[in-house]
Amino acid sequence: MRKWPPAIQASNLNSWITNEKNEEPFFRFDGEEVRAIFTPRYRPVDNFEVLEKLDSLGYGPETQVQCHLDGEFMVVSILERNKSFSINGDRFTPGVSISNSEVGLASLSISAFSLRLIWTNGMIPKTEVSASYRHVSLKIFQEFPKVLDKFSMELGKQKEQYRISIETKVDNPLMTIESFNRQFQLGDKGREAVKWGWEHEMGRTMFHVVNAYTRAAQFDGLPAEASNRLQKVGGMVLDMVK
Repeated sequence: MRKWPPAIQASNLNSWITNEKNEEPFFRFDGEEVRAIFTPRYRPVDNFEVLEKLDSLGYGPETQVQCHLDGEFMVVSILERNKSFSINGDRFTPGVSISNSEVGLASLSISAFSLRLIWTNGMIPKTEVSASYRHVSLKIFQEFPKVLDKFSMELGKQKEQYRISIETKVDNPLMTIESFNRQFQLGDKGREAVKWGWEHEMGRTMFHVVNAYTRAAQFDGLPAEASNRLQKVGGMVLDMVK
């Protein structure tokens, strides 16, 4: 809808409001701009609520995090520095990533996270452990301690996947990357970001291919949600390494 001319957007919005049966829609504004419209059945979770809950769990203002934030999406990744490890001289720090969208772009979610320290490119690995709730409450945080424990149990698998990726040679990395771009349905902006990431991570192993995606998440001007998705794609590519 946002690609349509303003006049058509206004016409469609006015038509929707006129025919909407709910008498108490919820609007999110940024100044005079409408960010999102919800029915009363949908309770969006504010980013501030998420940060308050993290503070109550002991992650205060001094906590070091990696954060991507814009008007549509927030992702905060918390590092567990006492669990850092090295693979072939490359140092990594695992942790947990919390993502949220105040405008309904995505659910409030918790997932594993891994930060490669040399270039601070982060990855959200594919694991059997994750939690996600629709925007009805902060119930997800009741599971937070359990999720952290499960992440720690899977850390060994993650280390092994990194090791295997370093040993897995790739004859044509660019062709491999293009295949993954199609598989994960990356748009033009995502492909541009991956091209930029590859130029900084060139090499002939799956480790370099994975890092092309995680480095792409740092591409200038990339929306926070797109950055988060590239971190997840890096994790899914790593999971394919056998």
